[in-house]
Amino acid sequence: MNYIEVQNVSMHFGTTVALNNVDILLEKNKIYGLLGRNGAGKSTLLNLMTNKLFPTSGKILMNGEPVQENDSILSRIYCMSEKTMYPESMKVNAAYQWTKKFYPSFDMEYAMSLSKKFELNTKKAIKNLSTGYTSIFKIVIALACNAEAILLDEPILGLDAFHRDLFYRELLINYANNPRTIVISTHLIEEAADII
Repeated sequence: MNYIEVQNVSMHFGTTVALNNVDILLEKNKIYGLLGRNGAGKSTLLNLMTNKLFPTSGKILMNGEPVQENDSILSRIYCMSEKTMYPESMKVNAAYQWTKKFYPSFDMEYAMSLSKKFELNTKKAIKNLSTGYTSIFKIVIALACNAEAILLDEPILGLDAFHRDLFYRELLINYANNPRTIVISTHLIEEAADII
């Protein structure tokens, strides 16, 4: 059985067709690339896979069960989106604590270790993080949450070359230690090619 299945999914926003009859089969414990230019529908697809949007037609399954309105399935998927879903005044370390409430297997020790590697100040409010450090904050949560499937939407947005390289290395270490299904959505195809 395929792990995540996107079956004949279309998504319309008024007269705009964002996705048209998309079929995707994702196997368990593999790294995938969702590649395409900005505006190609990558974020829309990830939002459909995590029930943040509802498809105009078609369905999405995980382990044969629909993701739509299915909390037990959705708790096994983590999506790092371009938007930060935490209150802006919340401090980074408090956001880690809150994430643990929704993802009980969230590894706090690993999150703090990654924060140190990336030089992320965990006592800082989220609203005071630069674009690059906001991405790092979201990367740390995604890698530490221990979800079965991790969807990364433009994860290297605003990162300098050093932090991009560090992210890719940490992603591979994380995957080697804890294989899972990972989808990297990016328009920077050459950079992600080696990982995928």
